[in-house]
Amino acid sequence: MTQAGKPQPTSAARLRRQPQQARSRARVEAILAAADRILSQEGYEALTMRRIAEEAGAPVGSIYQFYPDKSAVVDALGQQYLSAFKTATDELVERAVEGELADPVGTLVDVYAELFRSQPGGSALWAGRHLSPELARADDASNTLIAEGLQRIVEHLTGGPGGERAERATRMVVWAANAVLHEVFKSPGESDLETVDELKRMLHLYWEDLRGRLTSAQR
Repeated sequence: MTQAGKPQPTSAARLRRQPQQARSRARVEAILAAADRILSQEGYEALTMRRIAEEAGAPVGSIYQFYPDKSAVVDALGQQYLSAFKTATDELVERAVEGELADPVGTLVDVYAELFRSQPGGSALWAGRHLSPELARADDASNTLIAEGLQRIVEHLTGGPGGERAERATRMVVWAANAVLHEVFKSPGESDLETVDELKRMLHLYWEDLRGRLTSAQR
C-alpha cells in the first residue's frame, strides 16, 4: 500500500518500456512531476511532449523512450492520482471498521480536501474531462472508486447493506464534494477553507438524514 497523497511513478499498461535502473525510474518520475506542474500551472492544453521535456530538463526523445504520446502521459498521471485516492479511501474504510471515525463527514472532507490541495495537477486533469477520452475515463474511475469506498463506510456505520439507496447517496455525495473542492482548489494560493467548512455542514445534514433512513429500513 502506498502513502496517501504519494503518487506511484509509473503506469505499466501504457509504458513503452519498464524502467529497470534507478536512473530510468528517476527519469520517469521527473517526466510525470513535470507534467503535473504544467497541468497545475498552465492547464491541459499546454501539456505537450515538447513542453514536458522543457519542464523536466530532458531531451524530448527521452520521453518517447517511455511514453508513446501525450495520452500515455495523461493515463500515467491519472493512474498515480487514482492510486492516492484509493489508498486514502482504503484507509478510511479501515478506520471506520475499527471504530476510529468519530466524525466521518468531517474526516472524509478533510482527507479528500488535502488530496485536492496536494495534487493540483489532478484537479486540472479532472476539470478537463471534456477535453479527451483519457481524462473522462480517469475522472469516472476516480469517482467510482471513492463512491464505492464511501458506500462501504456508510453500510458499516448503519449496520447493514444499504442497497440502491446507499449507492445513489454516495454517488451524489461524491459529485457534490467534487464540485465544491474543484472550486476551492482550482487556483494556486491560499484556499477558501471557509467554503470547505460549509461543505462539511451541508454533508453533515445529509448524512444524518441518510443514516436515519437506512437504519429505519433495516429494522
